[in-house]
Amino acid sequence: MRPMIKQAVPNSIDDTLALLAQGDYVAGRSLATAVFLALRMGRPLFLEGEAGVGKTEIAKVLAQVLGRRLIRLQCYEGLDIASAVYEWNYQRQMIEIRLAEAEGAGSREKLEQDIFSERFLIRRPLLQALDSKAGEAPVLLIDELDRTDEPFEAYLLEVLSDFQVTIPEIGTIKATEPPIVVITSNRTREIHDAVKRRCLYHWVDYPSAAQEIEILARRAPGTAQRLSREVVAFVQKLRGLDLFKLPGVAETIDWSKALVTLDKLALDPDTINDTLGVLLKYQDDIARVRGSEAARLLEEVRAEVSAH
Repeated sequence: MRPMIKQAVPNSIDDTLALLAQGDYVAGRSLATAVFLALRMGRPLFLEGEAGVGKTEIAKVLAQVLGRRLIRLQCYEGLDIASAVYEWNYQRQMIEIRLAEAEGAGSREKLEQDIFSERFLIRRPLLQALDSKAGEAPVLLIDELDRTDEPFEAYLLEVLSDFQVTIPEIGTIKATEPPIVVITSNRTREIHDAVKRRCLYHWVDYPSAAQEIEILARRAPGTAQRLSREVVAFVQKLRGLDLFKLPGVAETIDWSKALVTLDKLALDPDTINDTLGVLLKYQDDIARVRGSEAARLLEEVRAEVSAH
């Protein structure tokens, strides 16, 4: 495995745009500004927006282009300290206690100090990110924070404020070099203001048609030019409908790749109806679009593409 070559953080917004482009991420200037400021100021970046707009990808691309390790904490309901920060290796501790009892060695206080030393500590993502060596600070992705409970948000405050965690048996572990922190939320619930105040905030919206065409050029380069324009125009129109789950950028890319696999150079009604499951993930949405609605949207798309 080739070692990562660490790259310095960018010196300007234009440099940030170029850096993200190296990772095939098409960003608007406002997003690049937020990323630049977060990197230069050493502040966590809080990205909020609909699912599938590219929030998680930002952290992945930053890790890639800056030559840093990516540590991901995938949030879920019920996430606790043992899963997110640390826990003790109880099995090894019990073995150590049995051995000490069998040998009759040492005092109880010494044994307690020994079994609660760092060699029995299991580091979970947050502690891994803070406990890195100097010059090896990773990118820490706290993904879909809105899925967790409020008590976990409260625990995050110490991490985001001081880049440290407190372990009662050991003390406080503080980052030698703070990680680059990216937090994402799909806004299924509001995140507490105390967390947001410690971050730089940016709302990530769906890309414009021009941006999405550029994304396809980078992520699905085998797509014919006309097909690419029709795909983007069709997806943009779908996002204007009252659907339960609008298609994200990932779905646009997947649909393009699926159409290329089917050797399509342009959209047609039958192909759209047969491949809607790539774009839409709920049967009610598919049933609404399939048939006459898809045909109507395709007519509008063809007219717009031909006009340009």
